[in-house]
Amino acid sequence: MGGDTHNSSGLPPFILTGLPGLEASQHWMILLLGLLYTVSIVGNSLILFIIKEEQSLHQPMYYFLSLLSVNDLGVSFSTLPTVLATFCFHIREIGFNSCMAQMFFIHFFSFIESGILLVMSFDRYVAICHPLRYATVLTDARVVQMGMSAIIRSFCMIFPLPFLLLRLPFCKANVLSHAYCLHPDLIHLSCGDVTISNIFGLFIVISTFGLDSALVFISYVLILRSVLAIASREERLKTLNTCVSHMCAVLIFYVPKVGVSMAARYGRHAPPYVHTLMSLIYLFVPPMLNPVIYSIKTKEIRRRLCKILRRRKF
Repeated sequence: MGGDTHNSSGLPPFILTGLPGLEASQHWMILLLGLLYTVSIVGNSLILFIIKEEQSLHQPMYYFLSLLSVNDLGVSFSTLPTVLATFCFHIREIGFNSCMAQMFFIHFFSFIESGILLVMSFDRYVAICHPLRYATVLTDARVVQMGMSAIIRSFCMIFPLPFLLLRLPFCKANVLSHAYCLHPDLIHLSCGDVTISNIFGLFIVISTFGLDSALVFISYVLILRSVLAIASREERLKTLNTCVSHMCAVLIFYVPKVGVSMAARYGRHAPPYVHTLMSLIYLFVPPMLNPVIYSIKTKEIRRRLCKILRRRKF
């Protein structure tokens, strides 16, 4: 039957891994991941509920925040099935097609997040540098167009990846480095020529994460220039305070992303759990921290949240 790593359809299954080298800490990892998922799912759902219910939050900045929360829920639910299977039920095998689907959604939501953070920085730029034109520039129709552009761009970038992987032969022991499927991980397991997949992967990373982060940086340089022109120190701080939540969201998204890329390219001799922990931070921390940051920093969200919690007590 030629019964090697290939199944009946000719496509190999993959073996998920937990935390190689940290097997003794596995039960603590289950608790930590459970906490991260709970905070992420409950936090983002609450943000969506509050924005829907609070009339004063029906404005572009919070529409973009809603999109960010929906996207963060997407990231969490993309990894949840295999993380649960691996850590809680010790089910290690994942079919080829399931792995491709999971890889698609993880990267799809990840690229959308980059686009949302870019349009949010544009929102802050217009609000601070051109406040009188804010209502005419960021109309509801424009907000929908910008949100849809981020989604369509991400889909077009990620769509070819599974097909490029389908044409590659997999003849090694297909053991993944994580409890979920990522494109760089799958490429390393192929025993065929991965040049095209590698070049395309690098192209989409540079043309999305690279370009977006550069444009976010430029928008903040322009914002800072505009803020420094304000005479009153109090007004300067008040204006900058409206950007703090977004700046935190940008840092907690891009810094782990850069860390994962650097570890993949230059950290080959690091212990396997270092790569696993880096990718866990990249995928789990932004969806958990974004709702926490916005709940703390946004007065209206904070007020509504306190009202909900008080109602629960009685």
